[in-house]
Amino acid sequence: MITTGARHKRSGTTALQRNIATALTAATLIAGTIAAPAAFAGPAVAQAYTCSYTESSSGKWYAGHYNGETIIPSSTGVSSAGIEAQCLLKKSGWFDPGTVDGVFGPNSRAATREFQEYINDWANRPLLVVDGIVGSRTWYYLRCCAPGM
Repeated sequence: MITTGARHKRSGTTALQRNIATALTAATLIAGTIAAPAAFAGPAVAQAYTCSYTESSSGKWYAGHYNGETIIPSSTGVSSAGIEAQCLLKKSGWFDPGTVDGVFGPNSRAATREFQEYINDWANRPLLVVDGIVGSRTWYYLRCCAPGM
């Protein structure tokens, strides 16, 4: 009888150890799954977007990503307004924003400043603030008046 009791106690300990081991294994797998993408991620590669140009009956140009004139493209994340503005800058062939990736970074802002200067020279007066930001006034001219449009 004593042997049976000892066996039972030992079986209980083994079951408890198995439960603990299973829980620790599950926790390790979950933690590894969460941490692995960050630990093994290589350098971020910007996705290049395509531009599908169309001209409206009113003469405005669109590239298929954003059809408004109010959203300012983000310099920290991908936005449809950023993709659209980059496409319209690139369409002219004069203002190169770099890769059309939707992030309105230094290349896009420099191309926008060049475009804003172009519009001011074209009009022989300051129509746009030369700040590299695509606000509503710059959107208007991007859609209608860039060279090559």
